[in-house]
Amino acid sequence: MRPKFQALAALAAVLVLAAVVGGQAIARGHANVSVQLLAINDFHGNLEPPTGSSGQINGTPAGGAEYLATHLSADVARNPNSLIVGAGDLIGASPLLSGLFHDEPTIEAMNAMKLSVTSVGNHEFDEGWTELLRMQNGGCSGPDQANKCKGGTFKGASFRYLSANVLRNPTKAQLAAVVKYNAGQKAKLKRHRVYCGKKAHHGQKTCKKAFRIHLKPTPKPTPLLPPYAVRTIGGVKIGFIGETLKGTPQIVTPTGVVGLTFLDEASTANAYAKILQKQGVNAIVLLIHQGGQQNGGADPNGCTNFSGDLLPIIGKLSPAIKVVVSAHTHQYYNCTFDGHLVTSASSFGRMITRLDLTIDNKTDQIVTATADNEIVTRDVAKDATQTAIIDKYKTMAAPIANRVVGSVAGDITRSTNRSGESALGDVIADAQLASTSPTSKGGAVVAFMNPGGIRADIVANQQTGGEAPGQVTYSELFTVQPFNNVMTVLTLTGQQIKDLLEQQFDNPSGGQQRFLQVSNGFTYSYKLNAPAGQHVDAASIKINGTPIDLAKAYRVAENNFLATGGDGFTVFKQGTDQLGGDIDLDALVAYFQAKSPVAPGPQNRFARTD
Repeated sequence: MRPKFQALAALAAVLVLAAVVGGQAIARGHANVSVQLLAINDFHGNLEPPTGSSGQINGTPAGGAEYLATHLSADVARNPNSLIVGAGDLIGASPLLSGLFHDEPTIEAMNAMKLSVTSVGNHEFDEGWTELLRMQNGGCSGPDQANKCKGGTFKGASFRYLSANVLRNPTKAQLAAVVKYNAGQKAKLKRHRVYCGKKAHHGQKTCKKAFRIHLKPTPKPTPLLPPYAVRTIGGVKIGFIGETLKGTPQIVTPTGVVGLTFLDEASTANAYAKILQKQGVNAIVLLIHQGGQQNGGADPNGCTNFSGDLLPIIGKLSPAIKVVVSAHTHQYYNCTFDGHLVTSASSFGRMITRLDLTIDNKTDQIVTATADNEIVTRDVAKDATQTAIIDKYKTMAAPIANRVVGSVAGDITRSTNRSGESALGDVIADAQLASTSPTSKGGAVVAFMNPGGIRADIVANQQTGGEAPGQVTYSELFTVQPFNNVMTVLTLTGQQIKDLLEQQFDNPSGGQQRFLQVSNGFTYSYKLNAPAGQHVDAASIKINGTPIDLAKAYRVAENNFLATGGDGFTVFKQGTDQLGGDIDLDALVAYFQAKSPVAPGPQNRFARTD
């Protein structure tokens, strides 16, 4: 027996030694891990380098998927513990190269860049939430089959869309099915009790107990997409919560979000942070499509006089959420508020935010977090994979994209004057009035255009398809107006028109008023610093020089986004005798074909008097 005991003692000694060594190994392995997050936002399908003011950062030409991918690869080479993340609006409001194919090219490009996770932005709902699910899951269903899957089988996003605060409500059919099922179960119970009641008294109680029914609970709203994702890198876990701004239903076409509920951003993020912590995930990053802006600062890494709708959300966030990657306002900033690192990387692929996190590999806690906004310059080699994607879709789009539809007398830009009027806004409103003024098209006397729907400048010397300087192609106009909204004419009274103009001051977006652009012949004046409801001088509102009659009815034109109350202009919903018309892009193309060379708008239709 002695050899056996000796063997057992030796084994015990080995186990003790292993435990000690193992403990020492753990102690030696306890360290801080350096993780790099590379964040982008508001790409909006800009596969090719954007042009005009949208194609630069502080005078430096920037953007383009070929250059963005190269910069990302170089950044990943700095730290192999890297994840590429997004904060929404990667698709939607896209130039023709991506928009013509329902943004499948951009999803393909993001897959090639190895994007890991992204939140959902408001523009991801431009074609409706069912189309967003197609972007995630793949497939070729839905309208416009001719331009879907032209690049081959569409497999969807290999990255994960996240949207914690967007819930999909149960349908009427689902609710009715549960009611019907439960009613049937209750009817069975009633029949059984009647049956038991006919039995001898001593057997009734046993009979009733022997039968049970199972009622289904009433269906509850569930997240449209996963609320969070956990990624393990360098031996540490990072939890990403994705959110869309709560106000999305007010800034997208209502049909795109029907059946959805948008929850408060801060409370929802905090709730999921607790869930992650219970799972042992303590390094938490919020990817939120909401933002703010610097005021008076041009430093890509500045935070000068920061303001915006993001601030009150940050003020309510749990301390567990150390990093906030934001978006929506197309601005750049790098801020710290109450222990939260808050960043944004401009838009259109012109910038990357490099976030350097130090994470304790024993607790998974973020020890330090810093950020740096990097301009995506065009002085680097083009990424070959991105070039191939772009060339594939350019070849398919060329017959449509490169068609010359008119010309311009000079650059026509979105830049606004002191009153909030832009030269391009004037031109678009004029095109919309031309489309809707015929009696058969609604007989409109004024057209209103939302400035957020004007997505790019028209640059005279831009040559997208080999056209001559000054010529304008279909692709260029598509980039200006990519939403395919439908022109709508309805009747408003003079008082309602006055109320509509007052709403410009009651529903600022991002802390700034958004002035409706108006067609030729419509004029008015306003005071910015005035009590609510008293900004616009009613006597100054004129159509072709004649003051409007507050009691009279007028036919007004706008796109269907505005007609359904988009951007908070709910007065349009009071309109009567609604009539649909041309697609807004078609109206702009027809205007250029009829009026070329088109000159910049005069920017003299509404005036600020204080």
